[in-house]
Parts: sequence; structure tokens; C-alpha cells
Amino acid sequence: MTAYDEQLKTIADIMRSTRIASLAYLSIDGGLVSTPMGTQDFTEPGTVWFITERSTSKVAAIEADPRVNVHYAGKSGWVSLSGTARYVDDRAKLKELWDASAGVFMSGGPDDADNGLLEVTASTAEYWDSPGKVATAVNLVRGLVSDGEPDLGDSGVVPL
Repeated sequence: MTAYDEQLKTIADIMRSTRIASLAYLSIDGGLVSTPMGTQDFTEPGTVWFITERSTSKVAAIEADPRVNVHYAGKSGWVSLSGTARYVDDRAKLKELWDASAGVFMSGGPDDADNGLLEVTASTAEYWDSPGKVATAVNLVRGLVSDGEPDLGDSGVVPL
């Protein structure tokens, strides 16, 4: 496995460790907005799928300016994906990705004409693979009392 493959695996593992992501985009009036989104699927970290309603201001804003950031934060670290998003009206893919959690937040089911998909295509992923709270605390203290730098985990920026 190459170093790049290892980085992609680390990024995917962190993304899988928490299903909820924070999607940041520019609103129609130019303000920065961040909203929680439940990840429905990703095969590689470079393409992430969310279920959304077409009639939202979020979709209108993304259609006007598709630049987005998707952020995952969990116990195993964090990932920040930078890229673009687009609304996708694909009934077959929506039915494939629809689950009970989607039904909790959205009405009408996968056949509702207002329900669709948000596809995020990332160009880069920045990540920090945390060694865990206890190990991080121990390493911080070790760094404070010694001349060495603490080992706070692996990090990097990966082109996708």
C-alpha cells in the first residue's frame, strides 16, 4: 500500500467514525453558512452524497456558488473536504440511499419530487488522525516537560 493509499484509508476511516458532517457554503447574500448533514454514502472520500430538499435556501445558494467545505470531527480525528457541490435529481440513487434516518428529517419519502441528492466532489482533503484524548493529553504534557515535540497524530493535505 502506498503512502497516498494509507492517507486515503485514514481519511475514510475518520469519515466513517462519525456519520454527521458539517457542510459550509456561501448563502445567496454572501454570508458563510454551516449546517449539519447526515452522510448517506461515499465510496472514496472524493465523492460524498447527502439527501436534501430541492426547495431549500441551501440548494439555491449552492446552485449560485457551488464551492463548499465538508467537515467531519470525531474521536479518531477530523477531515476537511474542499470542493464543489451540485443538486442531483436521480430517483434510483435516492431510493438506494434512503434509510430510516432520512425519513425522520424529511417528509414524503424518496418518491417526493422535492427530495433529492447533494453530491459533493472534493478536490482536497485535510486530515488529522488523533491518537485519542488520553494519548493526546499525555503527549502534550510530555512536550511541555521535555525539549521534544509531542506526537499529536498524523496529519496532511491530500489531493483527491
